[in-house]
Amino acid sequence: MRKLLDVGLPMVALTLLVVGGYWGLFVAPTEREMGEVYRIIYVHVPAAWVAMIAFTVTMIASVTYLFNGRWGADILAEASAEVGVFFSVLVLFTGSVWGKPTWGVYWTWDPRLTTAAIMTFSFAGYLALRHFVDVPEKRATWAAVTAVIIYVDIPLVWFSVKWWNTLHQVQSSPQTVSSEMVMPLRISAFAFLFAYLFFTRLRHQIGRQRLDIELGELPPAGMRGV
Repeated sequence: MRKLLDVGLPMVALTLLVVGGYWGLFVAPTEREMGEVYRIIYVHVPAAWVAMIAFTVTMIASVTYLFNGRWGADILAEASAEVGVFFSVLVLFTGSVWGKPTWGVYWTWDPRLTTAAIMTFSFAGYLALRHFVDVPEKRATWAAVTAVIIYVDIPLVWFSVKWWNTLHQVQSSPQTVSSEMVMPLRISAFAFLFAYLFFTRLRHQIGRQRLDIELGELPPAGMRGV
């Protein structure tokens, strides 16, 4: 089963990425107002969705660790956060590329952009914190509390376009987007999701091996075990 996941997840992700990318770049129609530059949404939007999913998993895993102290939850929190930061950086980069021809600037302190930047740097700081604390239990506890606190920014990112005046458009839905654009967007979203699952699984394995080295041996079952 493990070998199947290790091979199957990247293959599915790559296949969907190729299909969704080709469909979005060459088959989907040109957007009426933004022209061809809108096609970056097939990377930008799925990356944003997956980044928020990743940070949500980190928060849930952190709360789980605080309640039951299982190492597996702490390892998952770190793994998901690391992959989430990658996708979050991708969101900021593609958003800047999109912003230049659309708004005339690469960056503006728009509420959506600002809260997204805070999200990215906060979770990058979460990862940095983990590297500064050598004692596993202290590291896991401090990191878990930090993750829960900084997760407050996630709802701000999502609702910023509804709560404040913003250049960034409000979230679209299948009812507000052409049906010819919805399917490649969904395919790309699943491609990014499977990529997230693969990289998080890989990073979880690395984290588990590192913890085993730090502890010297596996902790007893039921006592901060996996």
